Amino acid sequence: MTLIDSHCHLEMLDDAGGAVEQAREAGVETIVSIGIDVATSKLAIGLAERFEGVYATVALHPHDASSLDDALLGELEELAAHQRVVAVGECGLDFYRDLSPRDAQRRAFSAQIALARRVGLPLVVHVREAGEEAMAQLADEAGDLTVVMHCFSLPRYVDECNARGYYASFAGNVTYKNAGDLRAAAARVREDLLMVETDAPFLSPAPNRGNSNVPAWVVYTAAVVAEARGWDAARVAAVTTANARRAFGLPEGG
Repeated sequence: MTLIDSHCHLEMLDDAGGAVEQAREAGVETIVSIGIDVATSKLAIGLAERFEGVYATVALHPHDASSLDDALLGELEELAAHQRVVAVGECGLDFYRDLSPRDAQRRAFSAQIALARRVGLPLVVHVREAGEEAMAQLADEAGDLTVVMHCFSLPRYVDECNARGYYASFAGNVTYKNAGDLRAAAARVREDLLMVETDAPFLSPAPNRGNSNVPAWVVYTAAVVAEARGWDAARVAAVTTANARRAFGLPEGG
């Protein structure tokens, strides 16, 4: 039984190598390390080159959307050509923290949707307190792309995501006591679109809240998703692993 952590920030961990080894011991065979700007995208690629079973994405996070210009976008496009890069993201809209002006977030999101199309890669989407607008922008601009909704937080839109064929990746917050709406959404996601992630070092799942998250702990998230769907651990592992491989074009065995 193996799992894939479809979204983590390996470069933010104190010991990325140790985290990869710990993940393998827990049965997590593959990790997708996520870029959030040019620097972290380069670090993610470096980790993917260094460790078997690690892949990278490249992007500019909505928090830093105001820094996007043609030169930065060109750098991301060059990085996206690397053979270990499997997606553009995480990018999207974050109207909770609003660390970049909303118009800048919209422009950066649009530019990276177009980038994903040019380079022929999936799009990993971050949405917080911007569900209606993000879904509208995706409908207008990303209809032909493979879309992964990272840290799925749109229970109101789960049926619409199913209809559009968006992958829904659940993070550690689905394990929290007050997350009944997320567990209900996890039960309704189409089987062929379901994935799990850690978002490490963030969103440590129960029973490890308060500690820095690591890829190995995706097993806790998978267990809660399995429970929500009335599945056993082996089934959720097989389904989410197959879906992550398909979404990101990952080879068998990592």
